[in-house]
Amino acid sequence: MSTEMVQLLPRLRRLPRAEKLHVIQVLVSELAQEETSLLQPGVSYPVWSPYDAFEAAEVMLKAFELTPKR
Repeated sequence: MSTEMVQLLPRLRRLPRAEKLHVIQVLVSELAQEETSLLQPGVSYPVWSPYDAFEAAEVMLKAFELTPKR
């Protein structure tokens, strides 16, 4: 844990409940804004699909076959 966190946590713990909730709300809002900046409009992104993933299917089948039967 960083020095800033070590100093900040005791101060946050002393806050009244309503102010703690407000801090949480502000932080969640900031995190959400950061997440939306990860995807840019008009840009295509590759998405993995299990279709045509024959090597992965083979690995899974071998693992299944090696699993002891109950």
